[in-house]
Amino acid sequence: MNFNCGPDTYSAEDCCIPTMLKQILSKLPRKSPKSDPLDSAETNSGNNVIQCTNGGNSLSTRLSVVKRVSSAVFPASIMAGVEAVEPHLSFKDVSNQQKQNLFVSKLNLCCEVSDFSDPEKNNAQQDLKRQTLIELADFVSSGSAKFSEPAISAMCRMCAINLFRVFPPKCRSNGTGGEAEDEEPMFDPAWSHLQIVYDLLLRFTSYSSLDVKVAKKYVDHSFILRLLELFDSEDPRERDCLKTILHRTYGKFMVHRHFIRQAVSNIIYRFVFETERHNGIAELLEIFGSIISGFALPLKEEHRIFLCRALIPLHKPKSVGIYHQQLTYCVVQFIDKDPKLATTVIKGLLKYWPVTNSQKELMFISELEEVLEMTSMTEFQKIMVPLFRRIGCCLNSSHYQVAERAHLLLNNEHVLNLVKQNRQVIVPLVFSALERNAQNHWNQAVLNLTQNVRKMFCEMDEELVLACQHKVEEENSLLIVEAEKRKLTWQRLETAAGFQPSADYIMTPMKPAICSVAC
Repeated sequence: MNFNCGPDTYSAEDCCIPTMLKQILSKLPRKSPKSDPLDSAETNSGNNVIQCTNGGNSLSTRLSVVKRVSSAVFPASIMAGVEAVEPHLSFKDVSNQQKQNLFVSKLNLCCEVSDFSDPEKNNAQQDLKRQTLIELADFVSSGSAKFSEPAISAMCRMCAINLFRVFPPKCRSNGTGGEAEDEEPMFDPAWSHLQIVYDLLLRFTSYSSLDVKVAKKYVDHSFILRLLELFDSEDPRERDCLKTILHRTYGKFMVHRHFIRQAVSNIIYRFVFETERHNGIAELLEIFGSIISGFALPLKEEHRIFLCRALIPLHKPKSVGIYHQQLTYCVVQFIDKDPKLATTVIKGLLKYWPVTNSQKELMFISELEEVLEMTSMTEFQKIMVPLFRRIGCCLNSSHYQVAERAHLLLNNEHVLNLVKQNRQVIVPLVFSALERNAQNHWNQAVLNLTQNVRKMFCEMDEELVLACQHKVEEENSLLIVEAEKRKLTWQRLETAAGFQPSADYIMTPMKPAICSVAC
């Protein structure tokens, strides 16, 4: 028997199968005519499924994005055995076997970057993400997290998406390297999220059971470079977090230590020789202070080059006051490792010694005192002549604070001992400056300090002081004679200029010859 089931004729046996399928499909729930968010999300996303978006108010849309992102980011080899868990669930509501999968799902959910430019925009979404970040931080701090390769990959990716960003152009005070000391710091409006992400990254790098061999595939050179770029943030809270994270990364990933040192050197080179604008030099130097203290002896040539080409030129920029304390600590650490480097450091200070910036000069004298306290006699004798010529200029400074600080430097016990043992060379270099101060300086405090230093020199070697005084008097006499000669010379010139020549000696100017050849 045949049945007409369409344009063609089929047997009863052929039509049974479609009939049964229709019966089965009729029992399934019908799809709502309203468009499904998942379909619309997939349609709008196209091929860019790896990107995390800020949109999507419903939870289903966010979950669909997370599922697509997870499948795109983790290859099959990494995602093998990872069961998808809805990220909105609490860690208390799932079994211990599912907690690690939920951990990865929540990390993927937090890949959506919130827009904080409008305070009234997406408040619910921002609160949901912040609560998820807090749950992740608590789960890691409890020690329950196990950083498998999928978890490491998800953690690094979440941190990269939330933290790595391009800062707007600096439009603050011109000519300063980063924040000036009198400027109010600028705070990032997204700090409520960034703070927790930084906390997660810090706990990740500090995790005792972290497999460094696996983690270094994701915390690679590119990741570290982007992390270092964040030190230019104008938010001091962010730079403080980065300082701790970079230090932990340097300690955890030994394979990256040389690269980190080179990358920081390049930042310093660019700051000193090109831009003189960077907000994080102080934090980077603070990290290097502890790194230098851990250098093995004898120092490698790489470390000496860093001192000569990076640290010493950092005295050049006008904004040295922002990071001078950290810079001095790094320099002192180098000298503590190798006392022979004191000569190199002092020569560098003399090379970049400020001429018109009195506040910077005060910082240089303070640093010089710390360096001299660690300088041996052999190294001191190599640079004492140019050094005390500069100190003599500081003793005569019209800026009373510079003059005071230079006098107090000579009162330092270690410096005084160095001067005493080399007094035949040093006292003649500075005695003339003391005499000029006693006769001409305007500040009474400086005059008192000058008298104290002269008395100290007399107690040290009275005969030498008398000889220096006679020499100064002879020089003053010669100066007076020279001044008289110049005065007489000028008088003769003025007399000659007043002589009026007669008309007979005045030559009539000749007319220029006329060229007979037509040009």
